[in-house]
Amino acid sequence: MYRLARSGGARELLHWVSGRAAGWAGLLDGDGTVLHGVTRGADGTGGDGTGGDASALAGVDAAALAGEYAKDLSRLEAHSFAFDRGPHTALLFPLDGPPDAAAPILAVVAPRPLPDGLAVLLSDVAMPLAMCWAAETVERKRLRVDLAESRSREAVLHLLMTGQLSIAHQVAGALRPTLPDPVRVYVVECPSGRRDEVARICEELSGGRSWIVRCPVYARHLILVVPADADAAEQRLGLRAAEVVPECVVGVSENVPLPDTATGYRQAFHALAVARGLPERHARFGSAPDPAVAAGADGARWADELLHPLLTYLPRRSQDPGSQELAATLASWLAFASHATLHLKIHRNTLAARLRLIGELLGLDLNRVGDQAALDLALRIRATPAGARSTHREEQGARPPFGLDDILRGPAVREWAAQQLRPLTASGTSRTAADPRTTLRTWLECEAQLGPTADALGISVPGARKRLARLESILQRSLLQAPSARYDLWLAFRALDIAGADGAGADSGGAYGAVVGGSDSAGADGADGAGADGADGAGADGADGAR
Repeated sequence: MYRLARSGGARELLHWVSGRAAGWAGLLDGDGTVLHGVTRGADGTGGDGTGGDASALAGVDAAALAGEYAKDLSRLEAHSFAFDRGPHTALLFPLDGPPDAAAPILAVVAPRPLPDGLAVLLSDVAMPLAMCWAAETVERKRLRVDLAESRSREAVLHLLMTGQLSIAHQVAGALRPTLPDPVRVYVVECPSGRRDEVARICEELSGGRSWIVRCPVYARHLILVVPADADAAEQRLGLRAAEVVPECVVGVSENVPLPDTATGYRQAFHALAVARGLPERHARFGSAPDPAVAAGADGARWADELLHPLLTYLPRRSQDPGSQELAATLASWLAFASHATLHLKIHRNTLAARLRLIGELLGLDLNRVGDQAALDLALRIRATPAGARSTHREEQGARPPFGLDDILRGPAVREWAAQQLRPLTASGTSRTAADPRTTLRTWLECEAQLGPTADALGISVPGARKRLARLESILQRSLLQAPSARYDLWLAFRALDIAGADGAGADSGGAYGAVVGGSDSAGADGADGAGADGADGAGADGADGAR
């Protein structure tokens, strides 16, 4: 009996009692609700306790019978209860429990004649069964608390990534540690099934100073927000985690202000793609300029004009998503594609409907990487603090509307674009179909979909995937998993195409077709293209399909 209690808990004890009684055994609460039950005959056969599955209980709903008597026992406040109905007997014993909580009732329904000593057996098993149930109840409560804390931390991270800093601090106030500022962001890819173990190890290695969040999108990822002023030991957190846990891969961001946590996450995710190919399984994001900063005040004005229909949208019904929720949906989809359903905790049909509405409001085709890149840049510009943003509004009426090409013509953006693509030139390969620039440009022209890219290059889909995986190492950016660098790379190619066309005195149409303007673009076709295909088409094909 005690061996069963140690090894199997309440479930195994009830299974054993049911076999000894050749009937049904279960635990019920005071109103007759079955907490757990099992039916097992003397020959060892039985069921799950939902009714009379053993042959001796054929035609009897033992669980319902026990529930009926449990109500009588609670009403009578008796210490035991026995009742005969037809050829069956029900025996009930209240278990001991804490004074501030209702203890469950042990019930057995068995055919007569009852086995010798069954009543004594039940009184003996009551104590270990009560202890097992109490321990399991504490464990269930602990798991609920852990889940609540995990969800709260996930909510804080979501608020940080959407720029809602004050609300994030309010929610984080009930948890520990306090949110640091500035921070470094780690993305830890754990071995399958060991994420909780790796989380505990990272908690110990960081001395409890890290915010550890289980990624809602990728089941093997942990996201760590670590103080940027950590000492030398804490700065080696990623290396130590990779050393302690075999198969663990770690990407680390630069030091970023707390409001730029989303930027830190993207950097750490790109570093993770590089770390997978390194023997130490650890990489840190290299310093790189941000196109949102390079765009300057003109970029801020262009972003406001492009997103104006979305940011000023008023839903027709109060239960429909407003502008803030739609903007958050767009940012999540651009980052995670169809996995945004996991990030936002919404159904894929809901995501499709929101994307269809966003496409209609903005007049863009969300299936096109070019339009996705423009929206991603606009959202990043609006999330970037810039002193110039405060001066461009009064000039807005006196200057013509900006288009994306006007922003990409800026010298700072051209310099940024050249730096993004410089590793491709430094790789030293010839300009053939295997040239990294050719592969990357073809992939972007094919809307970042592997199938069309492979057809255009005349190779297999696995071959195209391998080429892009090699490009991840060259560029030190993630391509095949979202968040992907495809938006930055599309913008970089576009900026250099415009610079080349302007330098040659040619038309600035470039290699990628239509230019996203400040207020008009794809029209109704763009709205239709962003529907269900936009959510599970552009999302899945553009990000999931590229995996």
